[in-house]
Amino acid sequence: MAKFLRVGVHSSNLGGYTSKAWTIRCAGSTVLLNWGSVEVHGVGRSRRIYWAVQPRKKMLRFETKMLAQGYEKRAIARRRHHRYERLPETVSIERLRARRHVEPERLLTTVLFVDIVGSTEKVARLGDRRWNGVLGHYYAALRKELRANRGREITTTGDGMLAIFDRQTGAARAVRCATAMRQAVHTLGLEIRAGVHAGDCELIGDGVGGIVLHIGARVMAKAGANEVLVSSAVKALVTEAEIAFEDRGVHRLKGVSERCRLYRVL
Repeated sequence: MAKFLRVGVHSSNLGGYTSKAWTIRCAGSTVLLNWGSVEVHGVGRSRRIYWAVQPRKKMLRFETKMLAQGYEKRAIARRRHHRYERLPETVSIERLRARRHVEPERLLTTVLFVDIVGSTEKVARLGDRRWNGVLGHYYAALRKELRANRGREITTTGDGMLAIFDRQTGAARAVRCATAMRQAVHTLGLEIRAGVHAGDCELIGDGVGGIVLHIGARVMAKAGANEVLVSSAVKALVTEAEIAFEDRGVHRLKGVSERCRLYRVL
């Protein structure tokens, strides 16, 4: 069975910051599909994936086994172009257990979204095996800078990361971290884009929530190659003179009602 995970915002995802999983299994001339929203808890080897709701299911029957396998191959290729992460066979997607209600803690938090520019083209050029090696070095470089700036990794996507920084000083640390990440991955022949936003965030255990995530993801989506964009909320919190910004004007962010002024980090 082929399994895929997409964490966070995507151009076709009008709902904002939502994680989705998709599985496909070919049994003879029949193809079985499951897909739906998921919750992702933890990071790295401790990461666990749960169906947030009952997954949707579809069964497709073909005249021959070859036709079924051809459909499976094309469907898997589409998932890669839609920036899904291929999950190992050993990773399970479990049913979400009922949990007692815990009142979320709300704190001023700065969120940092980062991803690779042009990753699909690079995968096609390098192939899956070489690309996975590049990703290993890429995430090692991101985590090194994250530790140096006292940020906390929340989750990773196929080629990106969401991290948070607490307290008012977190805004400056997030900006410094983003620019350091940009420089670190440049030696790997990679270009990233980054978006930084600050606001009240709901913290429950290892999870985070709130509109701050939606806006942060949309800020990143406005950035170009090697650009770090921040919202006006971040700029207002940064008091360090050595961090300079260029006004990029007021933008309408997809799925966000209010317009947002963005700044490029120089």
